[in-house]
Amino acid sequence: MSKNLADVAKEKGIRYFLISFTDLFGVVRSKLVPSSAIDGMQKDGAGFAGFAAHLDMTPADSDMFGLPDSEQLIQLPWKPEVGWLPSDIYLDGKIVEHGPRTVLKKVLADAESKGYRMKSGVECEYFILNPEGTAVSDPADLQPKALL
Repeated sequence: MSKNLADVAKEKGIRYFLISFTDLFGVVRSKLVPSSAIDGMQKDGAGFAGFAAHLDMTPADSDMFGLPDSEQLIQLPWKPEVGWLPSDIYLDGKIVEHGPRTVLKKVLADAESKGYRMKSGVECEYFILNPEGTAVSDPADLQPKALL
């Protein structure tokens, strides 16, 4: 059962939705859209360049579209005007079979059909940066970092 995200936005005071998917390297790719545009995104998806997400595509391929999963909506506790939505990615109207979320759903269904239940969790990592955001604050931390 799909929730009407425009109605949820009004009810919960959500001004923006962050529609996300994970690329093959585990990087979360997202589009921040105003709640006024969520009807279209819920119907057609948010556009992403597949080749930029390491999904075995080239710039010549069509954009892919992340269709948000309204049942998994999380209102960000630290920024309640934003709702986060995972999405399933589609290319030319077909699910991207090698998309990480698609693969995970298949693995979960296969495990369940064999009587298993998989549990997973998030490993949160963070680095303390200097006020300028140009270096790690801990001089003893010599591990290379990619600063965004």
